[in-house]
Amino acid sequence: QVHLVESGGGLVQAGDSLRLSCAASGRTFRSGAMGWFRQAPGKERELLARITGTGGVAPTYLAEYADSVKGRFTISRDNAKNTVWLQMNNLKPEDTAVYYCAAYFDRQGGSYDYWGQGTQVTVSS
Repeated sequence: QVHLVESGGGLVQAGDSLRLSCAASGRTFRSGAMGWFRQAPGKERELLARITGTGGVAPTYLAEYADSVKGRFTISRDNAKNTVWLQMNNLKPEDTAVYYCAAYFDRQGGSYDYWGQGTQVTVSS
């Protein structure tokens, strides 16, 4: 059974940085995708960044970003720790939302099968 556990949210001021982490248990990420979403009150859930893996003996990993966070947010992974991070810099009040880690494994493309519980990020002006 796969579990995703996020941590690292909090209350910060505009211009500050935060790093969110997502620890996965029950599956090693070699193929599929692990991504970060957010959802603000009254808004739809938004995919911010994801890392996709090709699988195989020597998988290739590709990071992709939504335009809204490109240049400010960085997604990274540590396979040994089965963890994905989201480094968020120059935070803005409009980044306030609940941030979720999500994943699917062993295929290329499709919907996310596993979700974390979410972590609140609040950015004050």
